[in-house]
Amino acid sequence: MRLVLLGAPGSGKGTQAARLKDRFGILHISTGDLLRAEVKAGTELGLKAKAVMDAGNLVADDILLGMLEARLAQPDAARGFILDGYPRNLVQADALASLLQRIGQPLDAVVKLEVPGETIIGRCEIRFAKEHRADDNPETVKKRLEIYAEQTAPVANFYAQKGELKIVNGVGELDEVTDRILAVLPGTSAAING
Repeated sequence: MRLVLLGAPGSGKGTQAARLKDRFGILHISTGDLLRAEVKAGTELGLKAKAVMDAGNLVADDILLGMLEARLAQPDAARGFILDGYPRNLVQADALASLLQRIGQPLDAVVKLEVPGETIIGRCEIRFAKEHRADDNPETVKKRLEIYAEQTAPVANFYAQKGELKIVNGVGELDEVTDRILAVLPGTSAAING
């Protein structure tokens, strides 16, 4: 299974990706996690990325694509993957399509989690209180939602025009949302409760 999960920051992509990863035994690749690992390691890339992320902005496309290509080249990616947080704009969507074609790993599905903005802000406030992630600061979240609406939301249209987009209600109990996702994935609808 090769899947892209789309949705605004705080829509539950990471939570659902972790659940799907366990179900399918495939990689969960979060560009946010890749970047945070670079920040934690104190690499040059990490220091640059930290300043950008703390301000609520997005890291440059070429940096993210390079990190993603390196990750997909590792042997454990051959069984499949879930991309969480990528692509975030049309340039990245085009670059991802080219990369996946070049490495012979086309997408099986693109799922967008729909969650109202006020719900997202509430979720991020809770996560900020628990984890103290700078990118979950309420003001930063509002800015990230603005950037999402401007740059990332059109990615859904990119996949919709190709007939690949499945939209799922991301509000509700975790199991309910997971079941909704499974219901739209190829070859899984019969096994939702399995």
